[in-house]
Amino acid sequence: MEQSVIYSVDERNIATVTLNRAEKHNAFDDEMINELTRAFKKAGEDANVRALILKAEGKSFSAGADLNWMKKMASYTEAQNESDALALATMLQTLYKMPKPTIARVQGAAFGGAVGLIACCDIAIGSKLSKFCLSEVKIGLIPATISPYVVEAMGARVCRRYFQTAEVFSARRARRLGLLSESVTEDELDSTIDNILSNMLKNGPQAVAKAKDLVQWVSTQEINDALLTKTSKLIAQVRTSEEGQEGLSAFLEKRSASWVEVNNDK
Repeated sequence: MEQSVIYSVDERNIATVTLNRAEKHNAFDDEMINELTRAFKKAGEDANVRALILKAEGKSFSAGADLNWMKKMASYTEAQNESDALALATMLQTLYKMPKPTIARVQGAAFGGAVGLIACCDIAIGSKLSKFCLSEVKIGLIPATISPYVVEAMGARVCRRYFQTAEVFSARRARRLGLLSESVTEDELDSTIDNILSNMLKNGPQAVAKAKDLVQWVSTQEINDALLTKTSKLIAQVRTSEEGQEGLSAFLEKRSASWVEVNNDK
């Protein structure tokens, strides 16, 4: 039986997680959700992996929930539904909290839960022809498990509209709303992502992970004396770390840092 999720790591130590149900427009079911959780954990726990690309086979990034899965859920008890939803919520959190840079490569339709996947990634590059929809209310549901990430990406006021109207919106609008980092032609998707990765691979791996964690933490904090003290302690710890010392030495000595040299040798 063909895998619904494919995991691979290339010679640059870039992991790729591919949604592989093209014939179903990469719609989620419980099996795919479990496979995605395992793949995200694997990439996060692999010390060699430098970044992760989330992509999809076929015409669509993902059409959201699979019809047969929804039919099963309709007969579940409230407790069974809660357990089922928690599996999806856990998968999304695993992606969001991954201590590596994450990039979504988006083409075609991205509906329902797929918008949540995109919002969980640090960077999202979409085709100019891609379309987006928070479609849950069309069938009497709400985008509950994806809401923390979509609201963070797009803002509460915008989400009030799209959560309630289930309008389809364009890549251009998704870019303006913050869901997409860039929208490019489909032929430019891979080269755009490669350019981003080329920049990332020049940077200290531990610093990149700490910078990601910093954004997620600082965005929830009040700017006060406690925050000033905490951020000062953080930079002091990083400056005196092995990677921080190597980076500073390389800069002052006008040479490439060790992680850049290692990467270029591959």
